[in-house]
Amino acid sequence: MKFSTREDIDAPIDHVFAKVSDFAGFERRALRQGAQIKRLDDGPAQIGSIWEAALKFRGRERRIQATLSALQPPETYRVHTLSDGLTAETQLELIALSPTRTRVILMIDLRARTLTARLLLQSMKLAKGKLTKRFKARVLEFAEDIEDAYRKGAQG
Repeated sequence: MKFSTREDIDAPIDHVFAKVSDFAGFERRALRQGAQIKRLDDGPAQIGSIWEAALKFRGRERRIQATLSALQPPETYRVHTLSDGLTAETQLELIALSPTRTRVILMIDLRARTLTARLLLQSMKLAKGKLTKRFKARVLEFAEDIEDAYRKGAQG
């Protein structure tokens, strides 16, 4: 099952990449939302960096392992995620439309590895329209936050 969206952001590609690859910021956000998260290596994120997380979802404790599988600043990165019979491949791509405008393309491909995961994906397919709408709204909100941060930084 695939989800994808794209947004154009009024900010230079380097600024956008810095925001979308702020893995420490993503860790802090996950912690604030109740997840337990631990990075298994130190230093700046690089290909092979691994995060382990545990969170409650639909009344069950879920364990997730995410690996940064590709990183090419400031254009793209890819994260491979394993969780309870599901795999997810997340790819983020940036395209400089002009010196101050960047297109963000985000794709997530979910695949089942177990019967239970297949059933979960099947139920998600029934609600795909609603899930896609929420996914796109979240990406749009994040894009607007990046634009706001750039405007404030450019003015200040």
